[in-house]
Amino acid sequence: MAEHLAGGPSDETPAILRTGRGPVAAAVFGMSVRSPTGDDAAYIKWHLLDHLPEQYRVGGIRHGVRWVSTPDCRQARALQGGALDAVDHVVNYLVAPPVRESLEPAHQLMVALDDVGRMPSIRPPQIHVGLYELVGKTAAPRAVAGADVMPWRPARAVYLIVEQLAHEAADDRAAELDALVTLSGVAGVWRYAGGLADRNPDQVNSPADVQITVCYLDEDMTGTSAAVAPLLRRRWANSGIEPLLAGPFLPIVPWEWDRNLPA
Repeated sequence: MAEHLAGGPSDETPAILRTGRGPVAAAVFGMSVRSPTGDDAAYIKWHLLDHLPEQYRVGGIRHGVRWVSTPDCRQARALQGGALDAVDHVVNYLVAPPVRESLEPAHQLMVALDDVGRMPSIRPPQIHVGLYELVGKTAAPRAVAGADVMPWRPARAVYLIVEQLAHEAADDRAAELDALVTLSGVAGVWRYAGGLADRNPDQVNSPADVQITVCYLDEDMTGTSAAVAPLLRRRWANSGIEPLLAGPFLPIVPWEWDRNLPA
C-alpha cells in the first residue's frame, strides 16, 4: 500500500503553485529491445554510471530516468503483440523550453563522449526515439505532491501507454487517461503528444499521430496493472485509437544492475 501522507495537496493550494510549475516542455523517449547477447546488465550499468549523469551538464535537461520490462512486467501488459511489443528498455529525458536550444548541446555532448570512447557497442538496438510535447499532467490528491513534480517522486513502477490516433486527429478523450489517478495505485499521470520535428535539431522521430502517457505507480505493480488494463481496453474498443504498447516497467535499482532484467 502507498504511504498515507498528511496535509493539503499541492494542486489544491494556490500558494504552492504560485512558487513554480516546473520548467518542462517536452520529453525524449528512447525505446530499445533486450540485448541480443544478454548484456543488459552491462548496458544498464554504463547508462546509469556514465551516460545519464553526464546529461546534467546540459542546463535544458531537467530529469533523466530509465525503466525496464521484466518477465513479470510483460505478463502484466494490457496489450500483447502490439507494434512496440519488443520494447524492453525505455529511457526518458525531460527537456526545458526552449526545446531546440535545450537539445542542441545535448547532441554536442553525445559527439564529445563518442570521441573519447564513451559510447560503447553494448547498447541494445533501438526501436523508437521520439521527442514529445508535454500536454497534460495530473496527480492523485492522496499523493499530496503535485502533478508538476510527479516524475521526481519515487515510483515503484511506471505504466507506459503508447497510442496512435487515427487520421492524426487530436484525442478528445484525454480525460480518460487523466482519470487513471482515481485508481488506488496510480499517483500521477503525465501525457505527451508528438509533432515537435520543427524543434528537433537531431531530426528525432516525432510522429504527430502518436501520444505517450506515463502513469507513476506507488503500489503493487501487478495489482495496479490489473486495474488499469480493463479501462484501457474499453478506451480502445471502436475508438479510432490504435494501442502500440501498454504495460508496466520497473525502475533500475542502483548498484544492483542485474536485479530487474528482461530475462
